[in-house]
Amino acid sequence: MMLPAVEVEYSYRACEDITRVAAANFYYGIRLLPREKRQAMSAVYAFARRVDDIGDGNDAPSSKLAALDEQRASLATVANGASESMAGSENGDAVTVALAHARERFDLPLEALRLLIDGVELDVRDTRYETFDELVVYCRDVAGSIGRLCLAIFTAGEGNGSTHPPDPAHAAQLADDLGVAMQLTNILRDVREDYGRGRVYLPAEDLRRFDCSSLPQVSPDLVRFEAQRAAEWFDRGLLLIDVLDSRSASCVLAMTGIYRRILERITREPTEILRRRISLPAWEKAWLAARSLAGVRA
Repeated sequence: MMLPAVEVEYSYRACEDITRVAAANFYYGIRLLPREKRQAMSAVYAFARRVDDIGDGNDAPSSKLAALDEQRASLATVANGASESMAGSENGDAVTVALAHARERFDLPLEALRLLIDGVELDVRDTRYETFDELVVYCRDVAGSIGRLCLAIFTAGEGNGSTHPPDPAHAAQLADDLGVAMQLTNILRDVREDYGRGRVYLPAEDLRRFDCSSLPQVSPDLVRFEAQRAAEWFDRGLLLIDVLDSRSASCVLAMTGIYRRILERITREPTEILRRRISLPAWEKAWLAARSLAGVRA
């Protein structure tokens, strides 16, 4: 069955609306992409948002785990294509249809979508992390997986326009590193909020090392230590832009630029994360996006 183009367009538009409203940091970057890639990125984000909302919801853990299993099952429909997604969805679920269509167009790795769900399941189970290496596994699931999905979209098409054609395995590692860097930034920014939800992501060995047993209070030295780690992951991951076309590279620089600016503010005023959620005003995000585009063109 051929899916009507109007149904695909409606589904993508719904995903773009979700992304624009719920993911300002993400949206500032993907606006720089060509239309088809922008649509696919929105479909990926809308699915990620749905899964994340399950983990952050107020339902009982057992209900959350059941809902995550439903999302795992939906990936079988996604694998069968957009037409099957529409036929198999009683209400014509826009996110599933758009994601399935994006997978057909960009060969999105289903395993990355499954890892995203696995990562959110760790949240539901209130998993704690003894070591930084254990935390990195979680970050790779919830954010590195998004990096690999984005990479599939960025590098689709004829030669991708870069002067250094990517080695797929190396590019995937760099995309994964950027995802980890952004997730580490999120963890620092949201220490207070996450503790209110009963979640502690900072490695237990680091909390002991810096004598931070009275969470959510954390010492400035610990914050700066973790921020430096995140900065190092950014430094490694940003080598990815060398193997991307100019618009994809601009998208990456815009998104990571916003996160790096937040990380700089956390490093400068580490106790601020205990008082409020650090974010950037809209004008500054727009400026960073414009600067990334101009810088890549130059």
